[in-house]
Amino acid sequence: MAEKETLVIASKVKAYIKEAGDMKCSATVIDALSDKVRALCDEAVKNAKADKRKTVQDKDVR
Repeated sequence: MAEKETLVIASKVKAYIKEAGDMKCSATVIDALSDKVRALCDEAVKNAKADKRKTVQDKDVR
């Protein structure tokens, strides 16, 4: 299997964590967040297909 692509912007996530809690962010957090985003997207695609649509909408992200 090919390496999974990062789906979040690491610099933005790190800046947010720094601002929100004055903490640092490990590289593995970026991978974990990308996995969560990937799972959310997969579920949203499934929901849109179940509604017989070809467009994923906000209501598909649950």
